[in-house]
Amino acid sequence: MLHVKPEQTPLCEAKLIERIKSGDQGAYTTLYELHIKRVYGLCLRLLADQAHAEDAAQEVFVQVWRKIAQFDGRSQFSTWLYSVASNVAISYLRKQKNWLQKVVSIEHCGMDEQSANDCKGLNGLDKLIVRLPERARMVFVLFAIEGYRHEEIADQLGMAVGSSKSQYHRARQLLQEWYENE
Repeated sequence: MLHVKPEQTPLCEAKLIERIKSGDQGAYTTLYELHIKRVYGLCLRLLADQAHAEDAAQEVFVQVWRKIAQFDGRSQFSTWLYSVASNVAISYLRKQKNWLQKVVSIEHCGMDEQSANDCKGLNGLDKLIVRLPERARMVFVLFAIEGYRHEEIADQLGMAVGSSKSQYHRARQLLQEWYENE
C-alpha cells in the first residue's frame, strides 16, 4: 500500500490553498516545500543554468503568493503552478537574452557536457536535455515533459507551429545521438 502524505491529497491541497488565500504564511511554506523541487527542476531544464534556475524558482513562488487569489480551482493546482513556472522561466530567459544580445551576438546553447555532469539535481535524461540549444530545449521540455501542445508552445515562445515541431524534432535527434554515444 502506498503511503501518501496528507498534505499531498487534492482535498488537503485545496484546504492549504484556502489558508494561503486568507494570508496563512505557514500554509504557504508547506506549499513551497511540497513543490519547490519540481519547480526548480522545470526551471533548470528550461534555463540550463543552476543560478538562473534558482532565481527563477524563487520568482515563481513570489508570483504564486501575489497571484494565488487568481487560482480558481477549476484545474489542479500543480497544473496552474507549473504554468506559472514555465512563464516565469521563459520571461527570465528573454530578459537575460536581451541583455546578452546587447553585449554579444551569439546563439545560446545549453550547458556544456562537463557542467551538465557536475550539476546537482540532474541525472539521466536531464543531463542531456540541459545541453540542448535554447529553443530546442524549451520546446522539448514544454512538449515532452510538461505536455503542452505545439500550438500553445508556438504562442508562448512567439514562433510558428511548424517551427515548434521542427525544434522538437531537432531536440529528439540530438538527444538520441548523445544517448547512443554515451
